Amino acid sequence: MTSVVSAASEGDDGSDRDPFGDARIEVPEDQLRRAATPQVLLGRAKRRIDQLATKITYGR
Repeated sequence: MTSVVSAASEGDDGSDRDPFGDARIEVPEDQLRRAATPQVLLGRAKRRIDQLATKITYGR
């Protein structure tokens, strides 16, 4: 974390810095969606398990 803080504060002399001007990693939207699919599926499964546990526990 120190390196992030030092990188962010480097050259912090009030000069205008373009945060989008530097090199950055860009991921196409379709690849991002494919990478996020497991988290989405696990989130849905967790929600269903929670609903079932609530129904069993409280009878709702």
